[in-house]
Amino acid sequence: MNDQKSPQYYRELCSLLGTRISTEKDVREAHASDASYHHGSLPEAVTFPQTNTEVSEIVKICSKYNIPIIPYGTGTGVEGAVVASDGTVCISLREMNSIIRVNETDRDATVQAGVTRGQLNEHLINLGTKLHFPVDPGADASLGGMVATRASGTSAVQYGTMLENTLGLVVITADGTVIHTGGRARKSAAGYDLTRLYIGSEGTLGIITEITVNLALLPEAVAAAVCAFPTIDAAINTVIKVMDAGISIARIELLDELQMDAVNKYSNLEYEVAPTLFFEFHGSENTVSENSKIAGEIASQHGGSDFRWATDENERKKLWQARYNCYYAALNLRPGSVGYVTDVCVPISHLAECIARTKTLLANTYLLATMLGHVGDGNFHVVFPLEPGNKKELEDARKISEQIVDIALELEGTSTGEHGIGIGKRAALVKEHGNSVEVMRAIKHALDPQNIMNPGKVFV
Repeated sequence: MNDQKSPQYYRELCSLLGTRISTEKDVREAHASDASYHHGSLPEAVTFPQTNTEVSEIVKICSKYNIPIIPYGTGTGVEGAVVASDGTVCISLREMNSIIRVNETDRDATVQAGVTRGQLNEHLINLGTKLHFPVDPGADASLGGMVATRASGTSAVQYGTMLENTLGLVVITADGTVIHTGGRARKSAAGYDLTRLYIGSEGTLGIITEITVNLALLPEAVAAAVCAFPTIDAAINTVIKVMDAGISIARIELLDELQMDAVNKYSNLEYEVAPTLFFEFHGSENTVSENSKIAGEIASQHGGSDFRWATDENERKKLWQARYNCYYAALNLRPGSVGYVTDVCVPISHLAECIARTKTLLANTYLLATMLGHVGDGNFHVVFPLEPGNKKELEDARKISEQIVDIALELEGTSTGEHGIGIGKRAALVKEHGNSVEVMRAIKHALDPQNIMNPGKVFV
């Protein structure tokens, strides 16, 4: 494509980036979709900028020729937020992977958008700090993508989500302007909170290129355990009582019986095939010991089996890696399948009813479906392993997903706790927010009048 017959925008991009632009089919295919079932067209070209200035210049060129732009991190999302469409240019942020600054005293760090959470935590270990970045969605996602989707994960119950852990951003706007939002101060009353505007915007308002994040102290002691229950209700009631007791708990995850069967088969484990809670406690030695004891007593009152403890770091890593592998374990129940994943979040007081009604839906469908969730904050997921290309299965999974969303909204919850809207939940956004979506559209039009920033995502 790099010849005089190429479009003018492409020649200008080549002049800017040299070899860091590709039209090779395999590169375009690798940047055309995320981890979901959503698929679109291949981008026309994939660019690999390394600096804010280069991203700014790419955007200016695309703006001049009205070329749509899709930013791309690690592609681990599940709602099609980075799925390409005809005539787009992909901006891959993988080479913007420098850790700019770590301040141990202030417990913060500034990184480029392509830095992954694993990379940042490894860097903090190598520096010899007693800090870590606690937001953990499971996948080794990029920090830019995590901000763009307002990610959270297993540890949100204690440490919060990206919303609470992002202090400031550098964003490239739709006309190529470089702006800074927020800062390193722990609080500010200066003007509109633009940082929060861009958190969760999924690339539709601008391209996030740098992030300043909170860091947390590594806990003095960590204890992890697994506990099986006779019923889902018993497990959920344990969660509610543990939270009511004010126990400091870092993670509390629920896996239903089918998901536990999948985990055993995929990770070569021998846990009881029953609704199961995964616990992890962080704090001082005394706090962890005391909280573990109280949680165990509460679990026992609800029919929970004895805690199976993961006592050393390697055991804990094996335990949580099995939890992280749940998606692939579910797909492994049906070899060759593709995943349809949905999530909702409700106030924890409504969690038992929401999950019970969801389980009834799943019991009455022919589709295979597993359930898991970050139940400490009322968030859970359903995974459907579907036959590739089977339109009926896809449509039926969509219908059930819509019903799950309806249940969550009826119970004062949200259509997505952490996956985002992307392509997959645009209709759910309207159900949830009604006329407020028109305000979102107005913001989008004001900041991106050409509609070149990840068009077709969040809302049409």
